[in-house]
Amino acid sequence: MGKEIEFKYLVKELPFNMENYKSSDIEQVYLDIPNADKDKTYRLRKMDNKLFYCEKGNGLVSRDEFEIEITKEKYNSLIQFAENNVIRKTRYFIPLGYDNLVAELDIYYDKLEGLKTVEVEFKEDYDLSSFVPPSWFGKDVTSEPKFKNANLAKIETISSLY
Repeated sequence: MGKEIEFKYLVKELPFNMENYKSSDIEQVYLDIPNADKDKTYRLRKMDNKLFYCEKGNGLVSRDEFEIEITKEKYNSLIQFAENNVIRKTRYFIPLGYDNLVAELDIYYDKLEGLKTVEVEFKEDYDLSSFVPPSWFGKDVTSEPKFKNANLAKIETISSLY
């Protein structure tokens, strides 16, 4: 199991020339698997033409993460555990220009229309105190559980976030 270390922000303003960046359409479904460890989050993800299964531990900045690509058959066998909470978004991959860092800008749809967040993932040995967010980043919401995708999937409208 690997370690995910990331900061998450709201977006103050979109960077210009969005069409110049690689992007992916994402659909995430959260699972309620009987007798599974309740301290973990279980997720299915469709990203472009690939399917993934993911388990994440507790934590806000740093947490355990296990993710693998799966077959359509495996996806279909797990979807029965879906909580009926789906997130749809487009993710843009924006190089930050230093330390090989990439901003993952998510623009949400459906019930989360209007929400834009950006995450930056770090290697374990990265000095987190040295990270300076670009000016287009907004409020740091890393420590606010309501902005974790598993919790975003459960809300009815984004007005409940503010």
